[in-house]
Amino acid sequence: MKLKRKILALLMAALLAVSLAGCGQTSQAPANPPAAPEAGTPTERTVTDMAGRTVTLPAEVKTVGTFGSIGVLNAFVETLSAGERLANEGSPSFVKSPTWEKYQYQFTPHIKNLKPFQGADNELLMENILAAKPDVCLTMSADLTEQLEKQGLNVVQLSWTKTEDVKECITLLGEVLNQQEVAADYLKYFDDMLAKAADLTKDIKDADKKTVVYGNVSKFSQPHVIAEWWIDKAGGISVTSEAMTKANKESLTYTLEDLLKWNPDVMFVASAAEKKDVLADARLGEITAVKNGAIYIVPRIAHVWGNRTTEQPLTIMWAMNKLYPEIVTDSRLAEDISYFYSHFFKYDFNADQLKEIMGQ
Repeated sequence: MKLKRKILALLMAALLAVSLAGCGQTSQAPANPPAAPEAGTPTERTVTDMAGRTVTLPAEVKTVGTFGSIGVLNAFVETLSAGERLANEGSPSFVKSPTWEKYQYQFTPHIKNLKPFQGADNELLMENILAAKPDVCLTMSADLTEQLEKQGLNVVQLSWTKTEDVKECITLLGEVLNQQEVAADYLKYFDDMLAKAADLTKDIKDADKKTVVYGNVSKFSQPHVIAEWWIDKAGGISVTSEAMTKANKESLTYTLEDLLKWNPDVMFVASAAEKKDVLADARLGEITAVKNGAIYIVPRIAHVWGNRTTEQPLTIMWAMNKLYPEIVTDSRLAEDISYFYSHFFKYDFNADQLKEIMGQ
């Protein structure tokens, strides 16, 4: 009996010892706790447009809608090597131009299968816009900005009134499209081309400079003040320069008497139809440009070279080729044209295309 009591006491003591040992242990934290998850990549960002508006955009802008000045805006996107992001066909006023088929569909063939965002009267086709819902809408119109913004769309408004505004437009769009390096490349190209033009024309005496009129000559209109700039950079003297400065407007109208008095050496016009109208007007027959057959059609590739376009450096070289072919030869002009579209638009013109562009 005593033996049983001893065995029972020993068992209870052993159990108590195990229990106390267990209570004395503490759980150990892992030697290397898992790192806290990193913050996710931002899905949005903001930019400030040229109207001073803060615009929220997706981190990556994959689709771009263009509104209003579609030719100019498409050229901006294409110059930044991002033409594949365009999300709409041009409005009817653009599509009906033969050059839209000839060039725009070469640069961005996919837009031919897209729907337009504006109608024949430039009205917004909101059903098409909202169905596509581009990541960003580009425009130069405050009215269009307001209409699009009311629909919850991201709108970046650009402005190009002064010559140098093209640089700000390119810089802003480089940020919008995450194409900052391409934007910087274009700005350098722009400055380099202006420096080249200045060097080529520096020895032309004022007395030897050709006088030039640009625009809708048969209607006595100079539609874009920027032509005064590129004519000067090409070494020409614009006959409308003084009147344009006094008017201080985007465009200028003048009279037949003005044109006869100015008697320009060269005419630069925007279309073959305009050239035909000039030649058909007997009143203009004694003007030097008409008598000498010095009437040239300004190229229209991504946009009309004579108006506002990122292609403007080429306008200068093309005009110089017509005014002073001994300074800018056809071969030099062909090289300049080929480089620009290959380098920025990622499109290579063939020899026949280059010849057609230069010969206008």
